[in-house]
Amino acid sequence: MRGNISFMKKILSVFIMLCALPHVADAYIDRENARLRVMDKDAGKVQEIVVPVGQEARFDKLYINIRACKQTDPFDAEDFFAFVEIAENNKGQIFGGWMSRNEPGANPLQHADYDVWLVKCE
Repeated sequence: MRGNISFMKKILSVFIMLCALPHVADAYIDRENARLRVMDKDAGKVQEIVVPVGQEARFDKLYINIRACKQTDPFDAEDFFAFVEIAENNKGQIFGGWMSRNEPGANPLQHADYDVWLVKCE
């Protein structure tokens, strides 16, 4: 009985040590481009555009700026995250925040004329 308790204490201590290690899966890979899907509701068209990180792209009345685009660790479930700022002619910034490919409904641009989603980081 005493041997089993000692063995269980060793197993528990190893488990606690493993839980305290930093998780490699929490790492992100910086990517150079964001691929976005833009829907123009008035024209009834959907188009994909590629925007380099740190640059601005124009789509009709929208100015889209990508501040960061990251991919989850390749050994984890694949997901992409981009920090996107979107401005419209004469209205200024209409969106600013993180978008996730795996949760497109969590934080997309939903506008009267346009919808924008993150497709992936490249």
